[in-house]
Amino acid sequence: MWWVVGATLVVALLATYLVWTAGRVERLQDRAELAARALDAHLLRRAATAAVLAERRYGAELYAAARVALEVRPDEREAAENDLTRQLRASQLDPDDPDTEAVIAASRRLALARQVHTDLVRGARAARGRPLVRLMRMGRRRPWPQYFDIDDPTLAAPEDILADRPGT
Repeated sequence: MWWVVGATLVVALLATYLVWTAGRVERLQDRAELAARALDAHLLRRAATAAVLAERRYGAELYAAARVALEVRPDEREAAENDLTRQLRASQLDPDDPDTEAVIAASRRLALARQVHTDLVRGARAARGRPLVRLMRMGRRRPWPQYFDIDDPTLAAPEDILADRPGT
């Protein structure tokens, strides 16, 4: 009689652990997807502020890179964002321009969103890569979380630009 109670207890504990693990995998996957959406919003915000900056102050190359970043297909997004970052770094940004400050702020928020996204994707991939999760095929209805690999998008702040100038 005791072995029936013991076996029932073991099965109940195993079922509880499996349900908890499945919930954890789903929560991590949800958070990674939300972080990807937030990252996308920050990418669009930075490209839009860069387009405004380029339209008002700088040349056609920066404007073209910003427009491409706004209109690119998802599979070509990383290359377009890297190009925009290179164009922004190559531009001599005016530290007194409010549009420059907006681009720098958007770049910093983008860097933070990218770091959060990377951390959440790493966690979701680690959870989905565990042997028990793979064996039970948890999370199989969702695509595997993908990293978004771009250069560090942070730009120098206007104070940093002024500090680099000789005689200031």
